[in-house]
Amino acid sequence: MLAERLTEARRQTDSLFEILKPEALYNRPVAERHRLIFYLGHLEAFDGNLLRGGPESEFDRLFAFGIDPVGEGLPTDQPGDWPTSEEIQSYNQKTRAAVDAMPADELLWNVAIEHRLMHAETLAYLLHQLPVEQKLFQPQAEVPARRTEAGMVKIPAGSVVLGRSEGFGWDNEFDAHTVEVGEFEIDRYKVTNGDYLKFVQDGGARPVFWKNESVYRTMFEEIPMPLDWPVYVSHAQGSAYAEWAGKSLPTEAEWQRAAQSSGIGNTGFRRWDPVPVSADPGMVGNGWEWTSTLFKPFPGFKAFPFYPGYSANFFDDRHYVMKGGSARTAGCLLRPSFRNWFQPNYPYAYCGFRCVTR
Repeated sequence: MLAERLTEARRQTDSLFEILKPEALYNRPVAERHRLIFYLGHLEAFDGNLLRGGPESEFDRLFAFGIDPVGEGLPTDQPGDWPTSEEIQSYNQKTRAAVDAMPADELLWNVAIEHRLMHAETLAYLLHQLPVEQKLFQPQAEVPARRTEAGMVKIPAGSVVLGRSEGFGWDNEFDAHTVEVGEFEIDRYKVTNGDYLKFVQDGGARPVFWKNESVYRTMFEEIPMPLDWPVYVSHAQGSAYAEWAGKSLPTEAEWQRAAQSSGIGNTGFRRWDPVPVSADPGMVGNGWEWTSTLFKPFPGFKAFPFYPGYSANFFDDRHYVMKGGSARTAGCLLRPSFRNWFQPNYPYAYCGFRCVTR
């Protein structure tokens, strides 16, 4: 089962590199991140280093770690500083063969699988920022909107369980604990491009997914602004909108309480782009959602001894919790305890928001 899941995760990440035209592989579509060529080697290096207990070769070290975009200086490497794609592919084949021959330690293999699937989403939003002519077009099914009322939903005061106590999870998901939440109201749907357009017209910052106020950049083409799709913004932009609207972003506990009986919608790699907010059945999917909660450890937190910096390096009061999932989020990451996070001015993730009043 673990081997089958790893094979499928590899298929997902391999397929992303297949949509790139050759000249795009050494590009850096997001200034704060590595060039795309890094990610071609990173996924295999991570698996090999994790399962062997550390690096053994030059490529193991070169491709070991990505960059957290916290605004402390941009990378300055040039395309010629990296190995050729042929050299990296040879390294990848050897590393995969070595990994496949190792005993299937359940915890470590789950870490390897989910790390790769997280990068399947990271790679997607990096590729999204490439000019459309540098990618091979991939079709996707149309999803019609439904006519339903928007407005807000009242959530009564009560308790909610955050985190988990058993089963596989990342270190920041432990331990499960109960939080009391007061009564609040939350938007029935994510804030849409149409909602956010009014804010932009009143001086708000424009999302990076918009070419202008009437044209939206999907993964493979530029289209008329889909006013009923969720808007994807940074935490700072979402917070500014909420303040402009006289509302707030929900806390992690509020979001989780509102989502307790929510369905799962546009997720699992079935689409490249969002769908209309009214076509999605619940809060999980069609875009991560920002909360107002800083990313901090839960009571009882213990860092993974084999990956001590996975969460602990980001308990720095500079990262905010995201919940839910996007169209490019794998199914195994949709569990209620899973926590995603980014710093507030990073605008490239597939993350929207909804507002609350208290």
